[in-house]
Amino acid sequence: MDDKIKIYQKPTCSKCRSALSILTESGEEFESINYYETPLTVDELKEIIRKLGGSARDVLRQDEPLASRLINASDNELIYAMIENPDLMQRPIVVRGDRAKVCRPPEVVISLLNRN
Repeated sequence: MDDKIKIYQKPTCSKCRSALSILTESGEEFESINYYETPLTVDELKEIIRKLGGSARDVLRQDEPLASRLINASDNELIYAMIENPDLMQRPIVVRGDRAKVCRPPEVVISLLNRN
């Protein structure tokens, strides 16, 4: 299993910058993915959601204006909407192996620094 930490982030997001700072200070190796420059595929987003242990709605930023039009959307519809409009995705999302967390607040990333 790939145990390398990956952080899906937006550089202008303050919570993303805070999570990146925590990762950097930890000394752990990690890969930072700006999902605006390197968009996620549908399969990648589905895999992240699986690792989060929830549904696509758990990744949806409810406060985005477009989100109000997605109230009755299925998980599949939400996934495609998030791929088309990355602002709809919660951030940062950190993945390690088979675990993932939406790191809001950024300190949640600390729980993924423990390999157990």
